[in-house]
Amino acid sequence: MDVSAVPSIDNRLPRHVAIIMDGNGRWAKQRFLPRTAGHRAGVGAVRKTVEYCLAKGIEALTLFAFSSENWRRPVQEVSLLMELFIATLEREAQKLHENGVRLRVIGEREAFAPALQDKIAASEALTQGNQRLNLNIAANYGGRWDIVQAARRLAELAGRGAMRAAEIDETAFAAHLALAELPEPDLFIRTGGERRISNFLLWQLAYTELYFTPVLWPDFDEKVLDLALEDYAGRQRRFGYTGEQVEQFSQA
Repeated sequence: MDVSAVPSIDNRLPRHVAIIMDGNGRWAKQRFLPRTAGHRAGVGAVRKTVEYCLAKGIEALTLFAFSSENWRRPVQEVSLLMELFIATLEREAQKLHENGVRLRVIGEREAFAPALQDKIAASEALTQGNQRLNLNIAANYGGRWDIVQAARRLAELAGRGAMRAAEIDETAFAAHLALAELPEPDLFIRTGGERRISNFLLWQLAYTELYFTPVLWPDFDEKVLDLALEDYAGRQRRFGYTGEQVEQFSQA
């Protein structure tokens, strides 16, 4: 049997974890605070999650910070989120660098103010050579946007004769998506109790294990992550094979 088609036989620890950080607003509402207080509290949960992944040796962490649909929120809230993004980059980029974290922002960043674009570019350049953890922040990102921009790039290549339409397959397509050089997420976590993926990494989540927790994002910590990893480790990932075949692969 060909085991090369199976992305990962050993499912005890995910190489790549993707998280929708949901519940900041509800966390604040429960405490009779403005929604912005929840977003500020959520930064602490991000820090804990990064530290946890570094300690565990997880290769990649992708966090959904701001979707392309989030521009529909109240103007004041969006403005605060942008200010918080800049302040966090200013405060955390050097710490990430010192801890060997490579930071990247995926999404259509042209919609951001020039000051934020500059901060993103500077933080990415500072951490570019780091290899302990790939930290990807999805901001103004949507899974459908990701697929469309990949299709557009392939159409441009075909249009100028750099490739033939017949050469476009899943591998070629995936090579033009965000995070193409990283393994696809093994584990997806959504906090806050909702059970949907909300236009996040639509292509990349095809075979990802999904985990939903009612814990609101500001309360997300090492204990909750441990529960998610324990649940993940107990699953058998089959990728279209039978359970018996996967057992044989693991013994090979």
